[in-house]
Amino acid sequence: MRTDTHDGAFNRYPDQRDVIALAPEFGVRFTLFIDTEEEFDWGKPFSRTDHTVNSLRGLAEGQSYLTRSGVRPVHMVDYPILESPAAVELLRAWLAAGECDVGAQLHPWVNPPHEEQVTAANSYVGSLPEELERAKICALRDRITAELSKPPVSFRAGRYGVGPNSARLLEEEGFLLDSSVRALFDYRDQLGPNFYHLPLVPYWAGPERRLVELPLSTTFTGYLRGLGRPLYSFARKFGPLPGGLSKLGMLTRVALTPEGIPVGNALEAIDKMLDDGVRVLNLSFHSPSLEPGHTPYVRDAADLRAFYGWWDAVLNRMTLRGVQAASLDEFLAAVPPPEFRIKACKDKQRSAIGRPSTGGGL
Repeated sequence: MRTDTHDGAFNRYPDQRDVIALAPEFGVRFTLFIDTEEEFDWGKPFSRTDHTVNSLRGLAEGQSYLTRSGVRPVHMVDYPILESPAAVELLRAWLAAGECDVGAQLHPWVNPPHEEQVTAANSYVGSLPEELERAKICALRDRITAELSKPPVSFRAGRYGVGPNSARLLEEEGFLLDSSVRALFDYRDQLGPNFYHLPLVPYWAGPERRLVELPLSTTFTGYLRGLGRPLYSFARKFGPLPGGLSKLGMLTRVALTPEGIPVGNALEAIDKMLDDGVRVLNLSFHSPSLEPGHTPYVRDAADLRAFYGWWDAVLNRMTLRGVQAASLDEFLAAVPPPEFRIKACKDKQRSAIGRPSTGGGL
């Protein structure tokens, strides 16, 4: 058992010894986690029943595109997907062919047991009582195992909604990796978590440090990116100021997703992160964006063409920079076992990382 006081919760900045040094042979790679989920109106209140699972043709076309491109995504499936026989059939076929991996994504308002009221605050699973959060995690894990004959080892909270108990619960329930942390984002004004201060690189989480946190990739671009964290945080207090800084080319926060991020910004962010020494870029999007009309990002056929154009350009840039796709198994194989972390600590000075990077770096 550990004897230090850091509980490994997702809202805590990791100790120096918790930062993961990936195996050298892993090189520099990218991963793709798809939030494979139901369609619902993002502008309406959350509902247990007001959703569909109809965008399967688009999902199949997207998977085919990724397979041709040499990308093995992780489909982070939520409960309504598992209730769709057609969706499960697709996932079984892709798993059997070795074309994807499957993880768990938890939307609490549609995930049993249904004991809580459906509210904005309760849309974050980490805000629920501990035993209810655990029950929902287990229900989702067990349903995935039953439908796909393989227990999931990766997890993402819908709306990135992890809380103070989440890392410990995931660790206790056998998960090996979480990808809920969205560094440089603060959702407190939406009753959600604050990830703004957290690093961009993989690190150990959970009280026993047996859970890998692989944050979604975000960085700053622009002339003032060296002042990124404090400047952007200050600018957010003045309403439209962040948008003004971005338009002037001074400072732009860029997440590696085709949803709402212009391709030019994404390419610049990829270059900056690679130049900063980031060894794994973690990309994502929501599966309903693969068909027009289900998300604000892909409203019509033109948006869908732009969506695939974004991927064409990003995958081409990855190739030019020598960055290959990594599957979930390949990434986890590059993570040293937790015991190595303890051994390494004995050979190094146990100093804290200190304050987070001020700019767009690690």
